[in-house]
Amino acid sequence: MADYKNVSKLNSIDLSSPYIPTSVSLLKQACIDSGFFYVTNHGISEEFMDEVFAESKKFFELPLEEKMKLLRNEKHRGYTPVLDELLDPANQLHGDHKEGFYIGIELPEDDPEAQRTFYGPNLWPDSDILPGWRQTMEKYHQKALEVVKKIARLIALSLDLDANFFEKPEMLGKPIAVLRLLHYGVVGQVSDPLKGIYGAGAHSDYGLITLLATDSVSGLQICKDKDAEPRVWESVEPLKGAFVVNLGDMLERWSNCLFRSTLHRVLGNGQERYSIPYFVEPSHDCVVECLPTCHSKQNPPKFPPIKCETYLLQRYQETHADLSTYNKH
Repeated sequence: MADYKNVSKLNSIDLSSPYIPTSVSLLKQACIDSGFFYVTNHGISEEFMDEVFAESKKFFELPLEEKMKLLRNEKHRGYTPVLDELLDPANQLHGDHKEGFYIGIELPEDDPEAQRTFYGPNLWPDSDILPGWRQTMEKYHQKALEVVKKIARLIALSLDLDANFFEKPEMLGKPIAVLRLLHYGVVGQVSDPLKGIYGAGAHSDYGLITLLATDSVSGLQICKDKDAEPRVWESVEPLKGAFVVNLGDMLERWSNCLFRSTLHRVLGNGQERYSIPYFVEPSHDCVVECLPTCHSKQNPPKFPPIKCETYLLQRYQETHADLSTYNKH
């Protein structure tokens, strides 16, 4: 059921708070309950966030022929048109009513690491058309990663691990991090779940942590129990100056299902809506295996160890017949 009045009451974590045990407790409760929470006082100014959203809007306001010159490539960088992505094939009439732009870790083509699946050079709009655009997005890419690392420290503590656990070189020392600019409601489209029309179909994220910046327009919903009939959806309302954070399937697997990766979707209400998810996973070669604090004789590991790159590619193949389609949010 889609109930816009059913608002989810998410915990809010103050990343500047000196009361670390309190922050860890609030975060752990949120991770067990739904894997969704807000973070405030994260270190990125509202002025800079306004600039990032303004630059995102400038790109989507370009003529379609200009955007299509930057169509997503085999490295999953660039523009994705409206209806290009289908996140919930079983329930969607056609693709998502959103357009997007992917920006990954920037590496020159002659860098040996650029040959890795999720690394390489980005596609960028011409600086004559959008001056300063690339610099703004690269700056945000770096700042967002620092916020994710702060959150990862609290997650590590909530799992009774060393605070620096996720900062090892094989983890967030060399992460796979993808920034996604999104624009919903391009033609004033109103979602209708009964007709299979969505801004973004129901899905859970594949990776470790997603950091989501949104404008003031509602639309994001979560379903805490994916097996319920009918599913009950709760709205996640925008909170001024805060990020919405959600955990991905990889962290659910890593924690032996102690922490949750929850289904979420976006319903359009006819208004334009802009959002900027930032998806972070560990390095390509990181082995994802049950954390030492998350299993016991009574609770053995539920999943075998797997390399991060292998896991991500498997998940994409499970979800999409065509690997060139890379769907997130």
